[in-house]
Amino acid sequence: MAQCAACQLPLTIDVEQDDQSDDEQLREASSSTETTQTVPDDVELGCGCHFHWNISTVDPSGDLRVLCNLNNEGGLQEGLDIFQLLAEESYLKAYPEERKCRAYLEFCKEGDVDAIVDLLDDNEEEEAEMAGAALPSKEILRYQDAMGSMYTGLHVAVIHGQVDVVWLLLFLASDLHVEQFPAEVFRAAERLGVSRENQRGHADIRALKDASGKTAEQLAAGMGDLWQSWLESGRLLASEQC
Repeated sequence: MAQCAACQLPLTIDVEQDDQSDDEQLREASSSTETTQTVPDDVELGCGCHFHWNISTVDPSGDLRVLCNLNNEGGLQEGLDIFQLLAEESYLKAYPEERKCRAYLEFCKEGDVDAIVDLLDDNEEEEAEMAGAALPSKEILRYQDAMGSMYTGLHVAVIHGQVDVVWLLLFLASDLHVEQFPAEVFRAAERLGVSRENQRGHADIRALKDASGKTAEQLAAGMGDLWQSWLESGRLLASEQC
């Protein structure tokens, strides 16, 4: 039998038998001897490694975790929860067309405006080459996280305080009036090589709601002073909500 790659012990576990008859249970009740049974406890990963099931744990919130010690080019990370990473990779294998969308959300979180524009530029080239087979850039901009809380890039940018990303998304995926944009946004757009397009037929990103029914503007309202001037100006409020 294979051994656990983590502790080198046999991949078995002793459990109490619970399928006894009433007579057997009565006899056991009068005896100090407990009846146990050895059963397999083997989690085999795709790489061929075997582990005990307790590699997976449930924290007090009820969320499943997969804890491991990861040692790679980034150094040793002990007690790392890789459940979300495994779940995301499995999801992307089933829906590979969303890989760019997941990267887009990560760039919104990090505040990497240049990476967002590069991703959209590359995608538009693919759209032209693949004759409609690629996901349109306007859909990537409005992508909602199906694995999480249905956040858009705007939700993510607001939560993480990424002001430059918010301006970019309003510039590319909303119908915010041009007078609401400061001059530096237009200068940044020129530097990045992006321009506003007609948004007719596409949802204003400010109107999209997460899994809790909240827009990015509603999330911003609960974040203290960071977005106060934006809330007062109404920039984060879609016209249909006004």
